[in-house]
Amino acid sequence: MLGGRLGTGLHVATGAQPRGGGEPVRRMTEEAAVFCRPEGDLRVDDVTPEDTLVAQGAPVARLREHPDIALVAPMAGRVARVVLRPGRRLAEIVLFREAGGDRHRHDVGGSAATEAGVRRLMQSAGLWPRLQRRPFGRLPPSDERPAAIVAMAADTRPMAPDPRMALRGREEDLARGLSALAGLTDGPVLLCQQAGPSLVENGLADGRVMIVTTGPRHPQGLAGLRIHDLCPAGIDAPVWEVHAEDAADLGALLVTGLLPETRLVSVAGAAMNETLLLRCQPGADMRGLSHGHVRPGPHVLMAGSPLDGREARWLGPRERQVTVNPQARAASRHWFQSALTRSSTQVPVIPTAALEQSVGGAFPAAAMIRALASGDDETAMKLGVLSLLEDDLALTDYVIGGAPRLSTLLRRMLDRIETEYAA
Repeated sequence: MLGGRLGTGLHVATGAQPRGGGEPVRRMTEEAAVFCRPEGDLRVDDVTPEDTLVAQGAPVARLREHPDIALVAPMAGRVARVVLRPGRRLAEIVLFREAGGDRHRHDVGGSAATEAGVRRLMQSAGLWPRLQRRPFGRLPPSDERPAAIVAMAADTRPMAPDPRMALRGREEDLARGLSALAGLTDGPVLLCQQAGPSLVENGLADGRVMIVTTGPRHPQGLAGLRIHDLCPAGIDAPVWEVHAEDAADLGALLVTGLLPETRLVSVAGAAMNETLLLRCQPGADMRGLSHGHVRPGPHVLMAGSPLDGREARWLGPRERQVTVNPQARAASRHWFQSALTRSSTQVPVIPTAALEQSVGGAFPAAAMIRALASGDDETAMKLGVLSLLEDDLALTDYVIGGAPRLSTLLRRMLDRIETEYAA
C-alpha cells in the first residue's frame, strides 16, 4: 500500500446542514438523458429515432470519429426527444422510462482474456465515456494506451457520497474490473482510497494494481492532485481517471454481460430538507431525484458539489452529486460602480496557509495562480497544470473568491496548450 505526499487540506463549511442519509434508496426517475454539455463536442451517427423502445444498456448513438464507441440507454424506455446541434453535435437524447423493459446483454465471450476484448466491450457497452483523460479532460481516443490509470475510491468534496458504501459487497467485481483495466496500460493502475481496510488485495494483476491511501480533508480526494502527486500527466504521457464504482461495473459486465443499472448519488444542499443517498440511473433527471424534499421557494439544481457544481437538468456520466441551493438574487449595482470594478486592476493574491492547503500542498499555489493569471503556459506546465482540471482548483476559487475564476483561467490555458502543443 502506497501513501501520497499530500498531507494538507481544509474542512469546508458549505452552509448546509445535512441530515438523514443512512442506507441508500433506489429511485429511478421517469426521465433520463444521454447528453453533451454546450461546451462539449460529441458528433454522433446512428442515432436511434424518436419513439423507439430501447433496452437498458443498448446503443442509442455512436461517435462519428470513433464509431466503435457507443452511447447507451441509461434505462429501459422510449426515446422521447433527440436534439442535435449543427454538425450532428449531440445536445441530448431524452428517454421516458417504461417499467418492465428489457436489459441489453452484451457479448463477453473471451473479453476478459485480451486487451482488445476489454477495450471493445467497454466501448460497445457505454463504459468508455466514463473515462476521463488528462491532460485536457477529454474522452480518450479509442486506441490510446495511457501511461497509468487512476481509480478513485475516495471523494473529499463536501457532501459527496462515500465510495466505500457504493462498493459494499462488490469487492470481487472491483478486483476483476481493475485487473481488466491493467491490461489497457503499460503502467500501474492506482486505486486511491481513504485509510481503512483495503478494498481489494494489493498487487493484483501481477503487481500492476496498487492501493494508495488519501487523507480525509479536501482536496486530498481529488483525482487531479493524486495524478500530479503519483503519475503526472503529460502531452505524450496521458493518464486516465475512472471512478472505482465504474471499475466495479466493468467487473460485473465481464461476468454477466449486463451493464449495472444504478450508481450511488447524494442529493444535498441548503434548499433540501434532508440529505438523500440514492441509487439511480446515469443521466437521471435531477428534478425527479430531489422532488418532495426541497424547501419551499425558488431553488437551483447543480450537478456536482457546492464548490464545483454547475446548473444542469441531467446527471452527467461521471457525476455522483446533486446540490440544491436557494436561488440567489443578484444585488443591484449602479452602472458607474460596475464600470469601475470591470476596469480595476487585478487584486493581488496573498500567499497564506489556507491557499496552500486548498491545493493539498501539491504545488506552490501562488506560483500557479500567477502563471494562470498571466497566461504563462511554460511555467504552468512545469508546475503540473497538465494533470489538473477545473474541479481541482474549485477549492482555491472558494478560498480566494477572485474574479475571473481560476477554473476559468485553467480551462482557457488547457485549450490553448491543446491547440498549440498537442496538434
